[in-house]
Amino acid sequence: MFAVLTGDIVDSTGLSVGELEATLKAIGAASDAIGAWPGVSVVGFARRGGDAWQMAFDAPVFALRAALYVNACIRRLDKARASRMAMATGAGQMPGQDPNAAHGAAFTASGRLLDSLPSGRHLDHAAGGAEAAAARLADHIAQGWTQAQARALAEQLPPGAGTRAEAAGRLDISRQAVDQALWAAGFPAIEAALSALETR
Repeated sequence: MFAVLTGDIVDSTGLSVGELEATLKAIGAASDAIGAWPGVSVVGFARRGGDAWQMAFDAPVFALRAALYVNACIRRLDKARASRMAMATGAGQMPGQDPNAAHGAAFTASGRLLDSLPSGRHLDHAAGGAEAAAARLADHIAQGWTQAQARALAEQLPPGAGTRAEAAGRLDISRQAVDQALWAAGFPAIEAALSALETR
């Protein structure tokens, strides 16, 4: 069983080659970090064309958390950076760590959903229902994240991330600054929603 995230960079034609490469590199680094999350043992990341990408990992329960984490990792580069992401979960096969060589319903559904996302929507879930509702609400919140908020979120979104004081130490800012950034970013509500989805 896989969670599959298929994405492309929003307004990529407005980015320089260096900016586009930095954005895709940040997504690849986020994939590596997700591969170290507890409960995740297989993760793959690959680029698809000039500005598109796909990630897959074997912990479907973390699909939305991972998508938001990727978003935070991009946004901390520049508040104007964003990627559309289509999530799907389900059975599939992925030879090695190359999602471009994978097949299965989740991989197909994720790619098709990305192609059908309406203008202005950056995140959705192919399952519909509660998963899609949570994704669309989270997307609305995430599109307003600042760089400072994204830096704090990238520290706290991973499962078992540790305390906010520890995050403050890694960021070299005060605990109060971390609290303020997370509150303004809607993290308490996001974390509550993620916990509810992940413990069903």
